[in-house]
Amino acid sequence: MSRSVGVLVASLALSAVLAIAPRAHAQACCAGSAAVTPARLGLHEDALVGTTFHAGTVLGSFAPDGTFASQPPGTREVDLEEDILAAVRVTSRGQLAVLVPVVETYRQIPGRHEWGGGVGDVNVGGRYDFLRAGESRFIPGIALLAGLTLPTGTPVAASTQPLATDATGIGAFQGNVGVALEQTWNAWLVSLSGLLAQRASYTADGVQETLGTQLTALGAVAYTLESDAALGLVVSYAAEGNATQDGVTNPDSHKRALTLSGVGLYPINDSLRLQGSVFVVPPVSQLGANQTATLGLTLTLLLGFT
Repeated sequence: MSRSVGVLVASLALSAVLAIAPRAHAQACCAGSAAVTPARLGLHEDALVGTTFHAGTVLGSFAPDGTFASQPPGTREVDLEEDILAAVRVTSRGQLAVLVPVVETYRQIPGRHEWGGGVGDVNVGGRYDFLRAGESRFIPGIALLAGLTLPTGTPVAASTQPLATDATGIGAFQGNVGVALEQTWNAWLVSLSGLLAQRASYTADGVQETLGTQLTALGAVAYTLESDAALGLVVSYAAEGNATQDGVTNPDSHKRALTLSGVGLYPINDSLRLQGSVFVVPPVSQLGANQTATLGLTLTLLLGFT
């Protein structure tokens, strides 16, 4: 889950300043994740297309009890991902989106190193805003998020390379639901989201496994400058329950991770915008479990249509 968490929160960080309207501040941005809404349309947009580049390096790993250990000497991991995404408005308050990832991994251990990759798990998602941020002074914007991740990638159990660098997916369908609350005050946006993910069972090497339910809490603050550029901060905490194998719970398979992100947006023109983020899963004991600590960045270019 470590890689998916890093990419998830990097995409979330970008979306945290995605749809702020220039100076009007009437349209807040989403604090939902790429797992439920891969791209967020602005109020004036009917559709968009874009591409995202993610890059991250592993700093170390967390044991089941939360103890952090740095990467052993002679080991290294670099994770890359390029996404193609698109979104379309289906109603005045509803939108659908799709994200197709291509994943590459480099791993090195003493005496061996390798590259691998391929198409990852495709995601489709939607968002419906019952109330937009800024429509009421006292009630925040309220949005329902929903998504489905398809097992189009290669799971670890099906990898063929010695260091499993050709693994690009989790191997199971994943359903996601969430709620986003967001409000604007002049140039400021504050957003809170809660997300729930459940994976279907899958069979690997004759063993039926079901990953635990995953809960993610997200908070974002963003500020729009006079130039219509935007800056923001995102904090995310993801927790996953124990997995079961052939109906037996594995008590040491739970996962958790804290991710911090700094984000930025620059509108090149009325249709084209550039976004970027720097994110870190801090390498501090007790801030994670069964995860890797990661440092990375994300760059996104989006073209909107009205």
